[in-house]
Amino acid sequence: MRTLDLSAYGIEHAEILHNPPPSQLYIEAIRHEPDSSISDTGALIAYSGEKTGRSPGDKRIVSNPESHDDIWWGDVNIAIDEETFLTNRERALDYLNLCDRIYVVDAFAGWDPNERIKVRVICTRPYHALFMHTMLIRPTDEELADFGEPDFTIFNAGRFPANRYTEGMTSKTSIDVCFEDQEMVILGTEYAGEMKKGVFTLMHYLMPKKGHLSMHCSATADPETNLSVVLFGLSGTGKTTLSADPHRKLIGDDEHVWTDRGVFNIEGGCYAKAIGLSAEDEPDIFNALHFGSVLENVVYDEKHRVDYSDVTITQNTRGAYPIEFIPNALIPCVAGHPTDIIFLTCDAFGVLPPVAKLSEAQAMYHFISGYTAKVAGTEMGVTEPQATFSACFGAPFLVNHPSRYAELLAEKMKNHEVNVWLVNTGWAGGGYGVGSRIKLRYSRAIVEAIYGGRLVGAPTIKDELFGFDTVTNCPSVPDEVMTPRNAWADASAYDAAADNLATLFRENFQRYADGTSAEVKGGGPS
Repeated sequence: MRTLDLSAYGIEHAEILHNPPPSQLYIEAIRHEPDSSISDTGALIAYSGEKTGRSPGDKRIVSNPESHDDIWWGDVNIAIDEETFLTNRERALDYLNLCDRIYVVDAFAGWDPNERIKVRVICTRPYHALFMHTMLIRPTDEELADFGEPDFTIFNAGRFPANRYTEGMTSKTSIDVCFEDQEMVILGTEYAGEMKKGVFTLMHYLMPKKGHLSMHCSATADPETNLSVVLFGLSGTGKTTLSADPHRKLIGDDEHVWTDRGVFNIEGGCYAKAIGLSAEDEPDIFNALHFGSVLENVVYDEKHRVDYSDVTITQNTRGAYPIEFIPNALIPCVAGHPTDIIFLTCDAFGVLPPVAKLSEAQAMYHFISGYTAKVAGTEMGVTEPQATFSACFGAPFLVNHPSRYAELLAEKMKNHEVNVWLVNTGWAGGGYGVGSRIKLRYSRAIVEAIYGGRLVGAPTIKDELFGFDTVTNCPSVPDEVMTPRNAWADASAYDAAADNLATLFRENFQRYADGTSAEVKGGGPS
């Protein structure tokens, strides 16, 4: 039965299900998608097809005089003209009109009622509808009845390819955003994360215009004071894991905004990496993946028990669940100003300390750098770590130049006297293949000590190369782990590795040097 009129978009032929409940979306998925199933814990298992991750090289932003000068054009934000956008939009609408049934999810982005936006998702897969029902903030019945026109609309026609001969297209995949029309069109990819990050990209455009800092970070709050701590970090650094702390209130695991009033979560759910997930190491996340959640691209046995260690389909296995599935979630997801900022890095070179205190200039330098390192793998014997830099710990989603977000961070750090820490969750005692991964319990102990204010006066030594103050003692962490050079069996090998990493930092920062103050440049390695 048609429950919503979409004729204003040009959608007139399909049966429309408007905000169907999760139970109905389960039934729809099992009935219409042969690969879909239900895990032994009740989560919906779904598959995104050929694309099992985002396609950043296929993201396009409409170049419009109104927004052109605000956008950081280049590899992150690739321009298309309005005609190309409208061509792709029409292609998506043509496909939607060919479908017997489409799903519409109306929900909110942003827990602060002063800043939230109304989002409408129009899609053809029940799994996509359930995913966005999970990841956005679910309206009450009264709010849904009063929803009106959305502020941002996503047309997800991901099962239908882009026309590669359309000007500006480089593949059959295209993810297009128009800030003026506040619309997003998805063609040629069924990876659900593109929708979530499309909303985040819009917030990266809107929030700085108001003087607010949009952040790719997790955040927790003190249950008594409601003051927050934010944790920045790229994939694999432990951002989601370390924010799931039973002694703290979880504000969110991925996307936030820092305003003059405090911090709020953009999302209504969490999207956790599922690779290696266990009840022992991450009980809150493990237990959250029950009915109403989505398991994406996982492998399971004949009894529908998921093997979280199996990466046959992809290493980017994921679990999406409403944030209230975490017992200590802070609802609504709004808290006071941060007392501390944590930059998480997984340094596979084994150079950076488990924790260091950063000055303001160092904080700006490391924020703009957004460093972590990944292990290349074992293909043809290659096991050397590879440095990864992502400006502001989220370059693919930035709209303005990174310096704009850095300026906002600096302003808010000064106004609220925030402590900033660099926490390495990677290797100690040597790089990958020589040293060992810093134990999760040590990283937890360090973050808990930061929460408790116990590292502010802890003993430190100055790192002569990187300039920051290395913390040498932390409760529940062995002292021999805390100072990297001392933890290496070969001090000269450490020095060589440190010099190499410092060079990588300097080379990366050159792309942001223009327009960056000498003070901030001095926050990097000497």
